[in-house]
Amino acid sequence: MKPVLWLLLFVSTVAAVYVSTFAHYTGTMRVLAGVGTGVVFVGSALGLWLTSGKK
Repeated sequence: MKPVLWLLLFVSTVAAVYVSTFAHYTGTMRVLAGVGTGVVFVGSALGLWLTSGKK
């Protein structure tokens, strides 16, 4: 499960950079793309935090 969460974290980071710099989205599409990548990023980070072993 952790490798999938790490992959989602990486992909959402790359997608956020792409949306903010290279994509020619404007208005609502840019906001939706940003929110979508943000939700995936926060969700995967939260999943990694919850699955981390307490020592």
